[in-house]
Amino acid sequence: MRTVGIIGLGLIGGSMAIDLKRRGFAQKVLGVERDSIAAEAAKTIGLVDEVVNYDACIQGADILVVAVPVSAAVKMVPDILDRMSPEQIVIDVCSTKSQVCHATQYHPRRGRFVSTHPMAGTEYSGPWAAQPGLFDGRACIFANSEESSPEALKAIEEMYGVLNMRPIYMNADQHDVHTAYVSHISHVTSFALALTVLDKEKDEKHIFDLASGGFSSTVRLAKSSADMWVPILTQNHDNILQVMDTYIGKMQAFRDAIATYDEDSIREMIDQANRIKKILR
Repeated sequence: MRTVGIIGLGLIGGSMAIDLKRRGFAQKVLGVERDSIAAEAAKTIGLVDEVVNYDACIQGADILVVAVPVSAAVKMVPDILDRMSPEQIVIDVCSTKSQVCHATQYHPRRGRFVSTHPMAGTEYSGPWAAQPGLFDGRACIFANSEESSPEALKAIEEMYGVLNMRPIYMNADQHDVHTAYVSHISHVTSFALALTVLDKEKDEKHIFDLASGGFSSTVRLAKSSADMWVPILTQNHDNILQVMDTYIGKMQAFRDAIATYDEDSIREMIDQANRIKKILR
């Protein structure tokens, strides 16, 4: 029975805390949260057994989960590796992998670090957003797993197995390219669409009265936290810019076809887009 320390009690960290304790992987869960209101909420709603400070968490946990924005994780993971014992394990759950893996690559305790990205979440943040079963059936990326010790990797594979996640192994740089396409561009698009509609809504007060489920699902990601997404978009900017350029090109093609009443081109692009149904059901 292990003690798990979770640094950052938001959606991901809080949801992990719930299921790791309920499903018997962790005997005790320690939590670290710098926001005093969020820390009190996490304790009150029972996400963790105890809220402690950063140093106490490192001293008291067998497995340390770094669930903070990636800009902070790049500095925090090496610091934890400096402080922890050779028997402890530290993981991160960040949405970009290259910088945190590069920051730890030559650390003498690199083998005790397992870099992961559980591909799950919602548009909400904070301990109030945590929910049981968030990870069930989803994929978990293990980045540069060959740099982790077999013992540490096995323990974290077991942990994600308890969360009912399926493992996928890939290079950290490849991960960041793929997530730029399947996750990061979706958020940028949603932010941009929300801004576009909000600009229009200044003049037309009833625009949201007409909003349907399609609009709500499209802009759902625009509710996501800036604290989380600013570091992601800046750290993965090279990949995201390439995807944005492609996206802008597709938008321009649609605009040109619509502007010229080119129904054949519009239909062809929609038919091509419909092929996504064979991949996403």
